[in-house]
Parts: sequence; structure tokens; C-alpha cells
Amino acid sequence: MLVVLLAFFMDLLDTTIVNVAIPSIQKDLGASYSAIQWIIAGYSLAFALFLITGGRLGDILGYKKLFLFGMGGFTIASALCGFAPSTEFLIGARVLQGFMAAMMVPQILSTIQVIFTTPEERQGISAYYGALAGVATVAGPIIGALLIAGNLWGFEWRTIFLVNLPVGVVSFALAVIYMPDAKSPHPLRLDLVGVGLALLAMLLLMYPLIQGRELDWPAWTLIAIATSLPVFVLFGFSQVWKDKRDGSPLVVPHLFTRRSFVAGVLLNGCFFGVIAGFFLTLTLFLQVGLGYSILKAGLSGIPFSIGVSVAAGLSGPVLVPRYGRAIVTAGPVVMAIGFAGFIWTIHHFGGVVSPWEMAPSLLVSGVGMGFVVAPVFPFILAEVPVRDAGSASGVVSAVSQIGGAMGVAVIGVIFFGLIGSRADISAESVKADLTADIVAAGVPSFAAPSVFDSLKTCFHDRANAKDFSAEPESCKQTEAQQASFAASQPDVAAKAGAAILKHAIEANQRNFTSAMARTLVWQIVALALIFFLTFLLPPRPRTEAELARLAAESGTPSPLA
Repeated sequence: MLVVLLAFFMDLLDTTIVNVAIPSIQKDLGASYSAIQWIIAGYSLAFALFLITGGRLGDILGYKKLFLFGMGGFTIASALCGFAPSTEFLIGARVLQGFMAAMMVPQILSTIQVIFTTPEERQGISAYYGALAGVATVAGPIIGALLIAGNLWGFEWRTIFLVNLPVGVVSFALAVIYMPDAKSPHPLRLDLVGVGLALLAMLLLMYPLIQGRELDWPAWTLIAIATSLPVFVLFGFSQVWKDKRDGSPLVVPHLFTRRSFVAGVLLNGCFFGVIAGFFLTLTLFLQVGLGYSILKAGLSGIPFSIGVSVAAGLSGPVLVPRYGRAIVTAGPVVMAIGFAGFIWTIHHFGGVVSPWEMAPSLLVSGVGMGFVVAPVFPFILAEVPVRDAGSASGVVSAVSQIGGAMGVAVIGVIFFGLIGSRADISAESVKADLTADIVAAGVPSFAAPSVFDSLKTCFHDRANAKDFSAEPESCKQTEAQQASFAASQPDVAAKAGAAILKHAIEANQRNFTSAMARTLVWQIVALALIFFLTFLLPPRPRTEAELARLAAESGTPSPLA
């Protein structure tokens, strides 16, 4: 259990840790903003594309064999990332890393499913699983910032990948010794047609979701997303045909006849969409909006992680046995309360809000997440036969990835749209104070409107840029004008420049605060949908007697035999 959960932690860590290394990678390798996007997205794309295939290969070849293959490959790919001599090499290594993670991760849930067979055991394990998910989600930026700041042996950003080497080697060795050699008890064959259709459908959906905003959503991205739907339908028909022909489909069709599985997968995908969207906006709000350092922003997420860990630890072994599905139902409600508290906090304290002031609402939001991520898996897999554990695990993981990508895309469109559309309003909100300050600094009153107009244009263009770190042309022109003015009147220019900077920061804080609050309202609406989906889950996970009866009726032998 500890070995597979450590692998799970490594995968989650690698999905978030790269974000904090972006400036260092750009400086060292000269990577463009588009290349940076692919360093991040290449991992997620390869991971999502091959998850279902990785799950089914585990059923066929054995969970231990695929886990070792994935873990070994993931460790090697991490080394390649750490020693990458160029941007292109790093992108390729990240894609390889994502592929190896797709071979490794489905075996985690599959192994848990076939080894821990009683509801009591699974509830305990799900608590560890959920708690680790919460910790890893917020630990990535913290660990990444510490490693880069430590600059061990002068490796800077490379340490975020090289840290996987000792962990991977130890995990591989422990897995060889302790991991049982389990696989599906029925002989299966790989569905190559299904693999091809699944890859095509996932690519048509995931690629435009990942690249859409970067490319300003051209028509082909929307066409690709729409085309993915009939390809998914064709994939479904192919799986039904394959199941009838030889019983070896990539995704077992009868899984979708079980309400708990369908409802749970849909709920999980939507929930991870909310989580991914929230952390995208929170990171940008803290670093770009409030000007927090990387480390300060990362440490601000600790209350959230504590909330997840505590709630996950209690919900699986303690609360679910007593209250059943009600705990999962309470999760989105508690999280919505936390989001509402966060909205009040940032409105009340404004741009000077501190991590301590945000901590209570983040703690409550984390508790809400812990009530869902820890206990939901026994509900999702309650009716899944052991022989289909790999297929089911691959579907659960793949839908979580799709949900996360869609959450980032949809919430990103809302958040960035609000940042751009409300930029002028935020700039106007500081006009009076800015005008008074620059006139007091010695700028002639007749020139004040021109100074403000230049600031407003620069502020608008920067807020609507694809890359917040890029400097728009209007801002360069404003800086040139200020430099020219400073040459003739340095004292007045210095005082006026300080006033302009002060109010520009204030306008930016107001803009991001407004966008963050309004975006969270939409996320609360999404949590309301998740709340209603929880009622489609069974009231409780299967009891040990029910699992034994189902196994006897299906004639399923032990996967460890």
C-alpha cells in the first residue's frame, strides 16, 4: 500500500511542481511562453491519452509488471527532464514522463481494489488515498519553491525533476519485494481498435482544451472538441462489439450499466474540474494579483491541505461507516461555504489580505474536498467485478484528467475574461486618487488626464494579454515617455512615478479580487451540480457479505491466486 501510494504522490506532485519553475526554465533554456505551455501540458496530454490503455494492460499483463514498467520509465524520464539540454528535449521528456505515469497510476487503484476486498479495509485505504491527494495538490508549489530557492549543487529548476530519482529507485525496489503479482483472473487481449479510437477521441478533446486559450480559441479547436463526441460514441459501439466477440474490450461496457459507477465517475470528473480551476485562479490571484512570492503563495495553501488531510482521515474509517453517503453529499456543501467565506474575505480585506486572513476559508474548503476525495472511491467501485478493476481504474483516472482539463479551460475562460473585461473599471476606480497624487508631486494639472490615459491603456493591454509577464507595446511607450520626462525633471518624475506605481498595483489588486470573487460564484454553482450528483450514489458501499455474494454469483476467482 505504501509503495503504490508513494507512486500516486509522485504523479500528483509532478502535475503541479513545474509551474513554480517557469521563470527559471525560461532564463536557463531561453524557452518561449508557448514552449513553457507545452512543458506543462505535454505531461497532462500524454497522461490522459494513455490512462485507459494503461489500466487494461494491467488487467492483461499484471498490475505489478505494469507498475514496475511505469515506475522505472517515470524515473528515467525524470532524469531526462533534469538533464535536458534544450527546450525541445525537455518537452519530449515530459511527454515520456506522462506516458509512463499513465502506465503506472491505474495500477494503484487496481491493486487497492483486488487486495483490500472488505468495505472496512477499503474505507481505511481511501482515507490515505484522499489525504495524500490533498497534500500532494498543494505540496507541489511549496516543494518546488524550496528546491529552486535551495539551488542544490547549482541545479536550480532541474532539482524538481531530479528529486524523483532516489524516490523512484527506492519505490521500484520496494515494489519488487512487497507488491503482489495480481492481475485479472480471466485471460484478456488488448483491443487495438479500441486503443486507436480512444486515443483519437481523447486527443481531439484534450489538445484544444489545453491549447485553446494560448491560441485564442480558433475555429479548429471548437471543431475538434465537437468532433470528439461522435468519435467517443463510435468508441462506445466498438467496445460493445468487442465485448460480444471475445470479451476483451478496452473499456468494459457493462460497467456503465451500474449506476454507482456512472454517477461516481461523472461526479469525480466534475469535482476535479472545480479543484483544478480553483487552484489555477488561486495561484494567479496570489502571485499576479496580490504580488505574493512563489514561496509565500505556496505556503498560503497549507490550511487547505490540512483541511483535506484531516477530513480525509476521518471520513473513510470513521464517518462513512456511520453516516454513509451523507458525508460525500456534505463535501460540496462545505466546500461551497469555504468558497463563499473566501469571497467575503478578499472583499473585506482587499489587496492587502494576508495568508492568515485567508486561512479559515481555505481550511473549510479543504475539509469539503476531503469529504469527497477520500470516501468516494468505494462508492464508485462498489459494483465493479475484480476482473475489470484495471479497466474501471483507467476510466476513473482518465475522466478525472478530462475533468481537470475542462475545469482549467472553462474556469480559465471565465477568469481571464473577467480580468480583461473589468480592467478599465478597475483603472477608473483609482483615477481620482492618482490624479491628486501626481498633481501634488508637481505634474501640471492639464497633463494629469494624459498621464492617466497612458496608464489606463497600458493596464488594459496587460490585463488582456495571453502572458501576464509579457510587456505590451503601450506599456513600453509609457515607460519611454516617463524616461524622457525624468531627464528634464528628475525629482517630479520620481515622485509621480512612485504614485503611478502605487495606484497601478492598487488597480491590479482590485481587478484580480473582483475576477476571483466572480469566478468563485460560478464554481459554487458547479458544486451545487455535484451536490445533486451525490444522490445517485448508493447509500453505503457494499458490505462484505454483498461482495462475497456477488463474487460467488459471477464465479470470479481471486486475482492473487
